[in-house]
Amino acid sequence: MTALRTTFAAGALALAVTASPARADVEHTTMAMPAIAFIFAIEYIAQDAGMYKAEDLDVKEQVIAGIGATNAVISGSMDFAYASGVTLTRATAHNQPVLGIAQTYDHTGFWIVLSKKIAEERHFDPNAPLAERAKLMKGLRFAVGGSIQAIPHAYLNTIARQGGLDPASDYVVTAMMPTDQLASLEHGAVDGMSSGTPVTEQAVADASGVIIADGTKDPAWLGHITANVVLTQPATCEKRRSLCVKIGRATVKAIAFMHQHPDEAMAILGKRLNVKDPAVLAAAFKHTLDATPETPALDAQGLETADRLNIEAGFMKPEDKLSSYAKIFTNEFVK
Repeated sequence: MTALRTTFAAGALALAVTASPARADVEHTTMAMPAIAFIFAIEYIAQDAGMYKAEDLDVKEQVIAGIGATNAVISGSMDFAYASGVTLTRATAHNQPVLGIAQTYDHTGFWIVLSKKIAEERHFDPNAPLAERAKLMKGLRFAVGGSIQAIPHAYLNTIARQGGLDPASDYVVTAMMPTDQLASLEHGAVDGMSSGTPVTEQAVADASGVIIADGTKDPAWLGHITANVVLTQPATCEKRRSLCVKIGRATVKAIAFMHQHPDEAMAILGKRLNVKDPAVLAAAFKHTLDATPETPALDAQGLETADRLNIEAGFMKPEDKLSSYAKIFTNEFVK
């Protein structure tokens, strides 16, 4: 499909979604976003393809870096947030009231990228065991998306420990928005990064970086993890139930749109994230589509893996692991 036809089809489908008659007065709500990245694809589609509008919902987005997005929900300054299962389970362990109502990403969605120059100097072997690849991180400077202790940082620490490194002393970490990471890598401000799509694909396409750890398979136990959820305070769904119902329905529709109309969805995401290179956009979209479950139901297994990632990263003590996940998620709104 040509770009023109894709744009036209996306517009037509969006029009079809938004053309349904209003069922009630429009409700207004807020959504905190930890960063601008493909992992939040469902929010962008729900907004730009008209799913929120079809639900008589006006959602104001605000980027609040990393775990700050969840903290904004906990404080009551935002109604909803996109966050990782790592953040959800850790907040619960700290007795903070949060509830996951939809899952939109079930792989980590992150890769460890090393400067190509440093990788060559350290004789990087892509076929080496993970432990050997992880040892290359020693003494380097890494950017992590969003904020310290968010899921990109958790993944970085977990990989480092595979190589016997100490996250507290064997490398330096700085929080950086994904949109700034590539320039920092190219200019030598950092030596590597823990990042997701489309930053990873762009680094490889530009030959500025190489992947030393792949979050879809390194390590194997990360094969299924609650990497991104829509969360809110439990009180929100009790006192303003219609908001949770509408957010849930819009999420279900946005996921269906993404799987059933991939060309149109990819066009929306390319525009939202300003991805110009067609090959980078296609690769980023494929990774995102593969990690987006066809139904946004949460499950205890994915949350338990998120808890393990917290522990492996050193963000939680083993004794703080939750004994049950039943009270921190509901699938009532995504049936």
